[in-house]
Amino acid sequence: MAAETTGDEPTESGGDGRLERGRDGSDDGGGARSGAARTTPNGSLPTHPAFERYETESVPSVGVGRPGKSGELDLSFAVADGTTRLVRDYARVPFHVSGTLGHDPHPRGETVYVQSPSGGIAQGDRHDVSITAGEDAIAHVSTGSSTKVLSMEHNYGGVEVSLRVGPGAHLEYVPEPLILHADARYCQGVSVDLASDASAILGEVVVPGRLARGERFEFDRYASRLRAYREGRLTVADDAHLCPAENDPSAPGVLGEFDVYGTLYVLTPDPEAVDESETDAPEPAALSDTLHEAVTGRVADGGGTDGGGGGDGDDAAGSDVEGGSSDVEGDNRDAGGGDPVAAGATALPNGAGVAVRALGDRADAVSGALRAAWSAARIELVGAEAAPRRKN
Repeated sequence: MAAETTGDEPTESGGDGRLERGRDGSDDGGGARSGAARTTPNGSLPTHPAFERYETESVPSVGVGRPGKSGELDLSFAVADGTTRLVRDYARVPFHVSGTLGHDPHPRGETVYVQSPSGGIAQGDRHDVSITAGEDAIAHVSTGSSTKVLSMEHNYGGVEVSLRVGPGAHLEYVPEPLILHADARYCQGVSVDLASDASAILGEVVVPGRLARGERFEFDRYASRLRAYREGRLTVADDAHLCPAENDPSAPGVLGEFDVYGTLYVLTPDPEAVDESETDAPEPAALSDTLHEAVTGRVADGGGTDGGGGGDGDDAAGSDVEGGSSDVEGDNRDAGGGDPVAAGATALPNGAGVAVRALGDRADAVSGALRAAWSAARIELVGAEAAPRRKN
């Protein structure tokens, strides 16, 4: 699936299951609507047009906005005594934070795994996630296991993620895979605002069902939108929208022969800000080549078991979903256990960084390929590889 990355406001699909793109408010066909995604930095994105029809559907027993249906997570990191500290952690069900791990290879780095006691995201759930990395902080936030989006008859499950990265800071938000059960409806928006000399790494892996049980592309609808800003100016917009009942995800140009889709966004400092601060930062074009080598297994192992996959048995055994366009493509079939992974990397516009896409048949293979690119990017950005994975 192609994704638009532009400094101008994109247009979005009117609900036909395809990704539409345009520049300067132009219509690129397919019923796209200009201005639908306009928002302020770190503000919630408007409801995706394809999900507006579900918003008025009442949820039996516990309605939208009631206790237990509105999750909230607010984390803030700051530097104290030469290291990064978690200085705020507010969590409301279903989120739970039990502290930090302190095992990051970088001496100033810190890691938090967010836990959930619930069975997954249910109909009518609305979750708000806010994470701030203060000046010079280095923080990594992930989840303890895969997130399951449960079957639904009414409404939908929605998640809004707001990330702020202060001067000289580095933030990583790389949750475990998202598993879309049959009849699931899921819509998420991710907004990240970076200081001119800050960096961030964001990752996502989507599994189109409990594949080991034969459940494949039986979810109702999935939409994900990213907006990246630098000092308040939009630099990247990337949208994905899948509806199997309207358009076949396995069609050529979407996922093709693969089931699992993963994306890694590596957002780099503004080159001009780096020049002024006299610090080293990777050039996006050169970094794109480095990450392509890593994700295809030509330099780093891309599909090994260390990449994760959620640890949820047969729920994650199949893997993720989604496709992307890239300048270069590769295949790391020999890089990790023989599971095929088609992958590539491309420099983002506006000097914003690099996007990495990976397709595969298993979540662990796709996650492993992306982890190789993540670790390579981290070495370039902060001088230390990705923290070891501490999950079952």
